[in-house]
Amino acid sequence: MRFGYWMPVFGGWLRNVPDEKMEASWPYAKRLAQRSEEIGFDCSLIAELNLNDIKGVEANSLDAWSTAAALAAVTSKIELMVAVRPTFHLPALLAKQAANIDHISGGRLTLNVVSSWWADEARKYGVSFEQHDDRYARTSEWLDVVDGVWSRDHFSYSGKYYRVEDNVLKPRPCIYAGGESPAAKDLIAEKCDAYLMHGDPPERVGEKISDLRMRRAKHSQLAPMKFGVAGYAIVRETEREAQDEVKRITDVQQSAAGYANYQQWLAGTQLEQRVSLEDYSVSNRGLRSGLVGTAEQVAERVAAFENTGVKLLLLQFSPQLEEMERFASAVIGKDAVIGKEQSTVEH
Repeated sequence: MRFGYWMPVFGGWLRNVPDEKMEASWPYAKRLAQRSEEIGFDCSLIAELNLNDIKGVEANSLDAWSTAAALAAVTSKIELMVAVRPTFHLPALLAKQAANIDHISGGRLTLNVVSSWWADEARKYGVSFEQHDDRYARTSEWLDVVDGVWSRDHFSYSGKYYRVEDNVLKPRPCIYAGGESPAAKDLIAEKCDAYLMHGDPPERVGEKISDLRMRRAKHSQLAPMKFGVAGYAIVRETEREAQDEVKRITDVQQSAAGYANYQQWLAGTQLEQRVSLEDYSVSNRGLRSGLVGTAEQVAERVAAFENTGVKLLLLQFSPQLEEMERFASAVIGKDAVIGKEQSTVEH
């Protein structure tokens, strides 16, 4: 299992805690990335939103791409997975920026392609906002252009949304994507390298992996897909202490700064199952992954995900640095032992 985490570009993950002691600033992002390499984390996802959907639109949020470029220059091992939304970037220009950051990092950049959901953000930044399936149609063309300019010299393309003539650009980073609608899953199976899922129990994740593998099998020329899952981790000495922390962080009121964004998100996306306010309280349905309890319980849950085919856990913590230290010390080494023990029993 590879362990990743969400870079707190919004200053935290909890909608009912105004100050989580993890400010949205470059010094904090730099400190976190450098320390995460030292304690065993493999990847950091840098989300892209120009407004803060966790703490409210008036709160600070870091730009994903300039942050990623800066982190590439001050880290040496960690994978930098940068979210990109096609509606906000012309594909050939973004491909050029991404290739340059990948070069700066020594080949550590990957992309997480996200079709936009927030109508207010698009309007405030002067970007057109289309209906759900139209956004995925745009994303499909966007991926065609990015893949084309990364893989072929003198690439030309003419589509409904984009036109490129005689482009020259090298090389090609890996592309992750997420989504739960049929349009999203078909697109990911055909044009991406890896599937990132919202938080869910291992058995539900296993069903999703089987589904994506079947969709991928229709494209026999492509390599097998890789799979990752989001999760919010709480590790404590006792299970009761862990559950007390869950209660503390899920007491979300409808007056919270991010509640209006919750309504827009529900309206602008297509999910396979209903999301409760408790689910939304920590973003990305992170608590549904069940990474809550003692170190032994969490390590066993990690092993259960690994047995479904998951190779990357993208975790959230609060406060980020302190809880990452706890997780690395208590779980990452223990997970390796449990995984080895289960492998021995299976064989």
